[in-house]
Amino acid sequence: MAKAAGRARLVALGVLTAGAAQAEDIRLDEITVSSPSPIVGRAAAPAGGGLGPGVLPVVTDTFSPVTVIGRSDIVREQPRTLGDALFDRPGLSATTYAPGANRPIIRGLDTSRVRIQENGIGVQDVSDLGEDHAVPINPLVSDRIEVIRGPATLRYGSQAIGGVVSAENRRIPRFVPAGGLSGQVLGGYSSVDNGRNGAASVEAGGENVVIHADGFRTAQDSYRTPLGIQRNSAAESQGGAVGLSYVFDRGFVGLAFSHYDALYQIPGGEAAERRTRLDPTQDKLQAQGEYRPLDGPLEAIRFWLGGSIYKHNEIGIGEDGQDGIRSTFKNREVEARLELQHVPVLLPFGTLTGALGIQADRRTLGTGGEANTLLAPTDSRSNALYLFEELAVGNGLRFQAAGRIEGARATGTATQFPGDFLPVEGEEPVSFGRRRRFAPKSASFGILQDLPYDLVASVTGSYVERAPSAFELYSRGPHDATETFEIGDPNLKKERARTIEVSLRRNVGPFRFEATGYHTRYTGFIYKRLTGARCDDDFASCGSGDELAQVVYTQQNAAFHGAEIAAQLDLIPIGNGFIGLDAQYDYVRATFDDGTFVPRIPPHRVGGGLFLRADGWFARINLLHAFAHTETAPFETVTPGYDNLRAEVSYTKPLDPAVYGASEITFGLSGSNLLDAVIRNSASFKKDEVALPGRSVRLFMTARF
Repeated sequence: MAKAAGRARLVALGVLTAGAAQAEDIRLDEITVSSPSPIVGRAAAPAGGGLGPGVLPVVTDTFSPVTVIGRSDIVREQPRTLGDALFDRPGLSATTYAPGANRPIIRGLDTSRVRIQENGIGVQDVSDLGEDHAVPINPLVSDRIEVIRGPATLRYGSQAIGGVVSAENRRIPRFVPAGGLSGQVLGGYSSVDNGRNGAASVEAGGENVVIHADGFRTAQDSYRTPLGIQRNSAAESQGGAVGLSYVFDRGFVGLAFSHYDALYQIPGGEAAERRTRLDPTQDKLQAQGEYRPLDGPLEAIRFWLGGSIYKHNEIGIGEDGQDGIRSTFKNREVEARLELQHVPVLLPFGTLTGALGIQADRRTLGTGGEANTLLAPTDSRSNALYLFEELAVGNGLRFQAAGRIEGARATGTATQFPGDFLPVEGEEPVSFGRRRRFAPKSASFGILQDLPYDLVASVTGSYVERAPSAFELYSRGPHDATETFEIGDPNLKKERARTIEVSLRRNVGPFRFEATGYHTRYTGFIYKRLTGARCDDDFASCGSGDELAQVVYTQQNAAFHGAEIAAQLDLIPIGNGFIGLDAQYDYVRATFDDGTFVPRIPPHRVGGGLFLRADGWFARINLLHAFAHTETAPFETVTPGYDNLRAEVSYTKPLDPAVYGASEITFGLSGSNLLDAVIRNSASFKKDEVALPGRSVRLFMTARF
């Protein structure tokens, strides 16, 4: 009994998963989750019948908010990137640099502070190096997308100081499908860009062996805006994976190989004039396993291992008027993590559960062509030890503590620039080899209490240190795709963040909500500071050039605070469901100690609407209003507000597999930006040049078997 209770608590802690409970089914957003998840709690069904599409993704028994994008949402929205999937969720946004390059933003933080991973292993790309770089994960083959914030991120490293975006799929099978075979097929079409999407996956197995295969393809033309066609915004991607697992009574072990390749264009300004486009490819090998001993001090032993080879070229018309490859980025990376979960310890004052883990990572980044002037090859390594413990003392009161210590080093070529970052006649910046070592240390503590009326309250505090990344230390030249001239600082210190977060949530009954407020104090916050100077393709042109905006990696003390609220109210019973109301609000305010604002922060947003969920039908109409963003950093411009009216209707019908070959089919129609508003994203480097897509209607369909 104590072991089962400990297992339930460790689901919330983020060290136990559905797979660890022999593929227990967890119903969330009307999907069945049967694969390990970095952090997911049990969501209770609201009154009136189970969770359905669009239901508030509140996760109980966690010390920090966890946003879950379920399979039903993925099917209806058919996002081509992780940023597309998260852009309008409370507390979340995206860079929207290009249709093929749209990286998530969490509470105003991105790139080096947001870890993106697939099945527990980092994405292993170069999207943290430049906003124009794609994340080689296609959400269409994901079972769900999870966004983890707060103390649980210590499990993944100091580079996850802002949060973790985790794409979870079944490429490494963890269980034998019922009947020996399962799968799904989806497709869709969007009007604004002539977009075509398709994906399929299948698992087959018997006895102890399970095989997985999946594939996807997306393609879109340059999209339309209320201002006309956004030139040079077409994109396409394709890829797939095969996986094999051996499943036994006490666990599983599996291996998967995946391939991704894409070709996408960069809209706006000189990038559009030069027909700039990128062609990322990645081959990745991942292994994962779990063993649950029958007795002894350990309840479970788990490992994750992954390595990849990534490459992309930046192609366009050069100064010579010829179209060809201008820059090349290569990334080779391997990551491993081992986790030991101890059995619950019965103490006089409660039950202690937890896990100890070790993690190691090595990354080599190589550049060629013009990119070599931006960043010479670098070698980054890290090793870490972490511990999570939770104490349940009864009466719904739980305490959580976590700690992590790392050893990190970054080797590269440092460049010493003049103090004003302007050239001195007759002198060239001096470059030399440099190796920096850091030992980030982090800790967190939380209290969670069950309250009357099914309320759950939590308070967490954390102290996190982050080592500067190699490109923050060693960048030194032009990046044409982002139209910036980037200068790193090889003397950067560790970034330190102290956060307190308060949350109140309720996820049962006719009224469900989650409200979170937070405040983070940064010491030595690292950011890209616009100097106001313009450069061409070399440092000697800075101050007299006009093509590229000069940005310098700089440290200042800063404070972030904000709030996220989401709520749903079931109003009128209909069939086996309800007609109801939903609402959301979020904001983040970020300032430096000198009173100036942190650059590229998402706007305040408020929204709400009506939904219907009954008898297989789901319908919703919702308006999201973004306020004008006027809290601008130096050399930034004000971003106008906008209204995004969205609507959708879908129907899900169970089928007899013996007759139709499928167990369920869903089809529907959705619309976005129905007011055809001019939408600009204040968090984007290209907001003044690039408007987001105008009015669009999407047809979608999926079948499961």
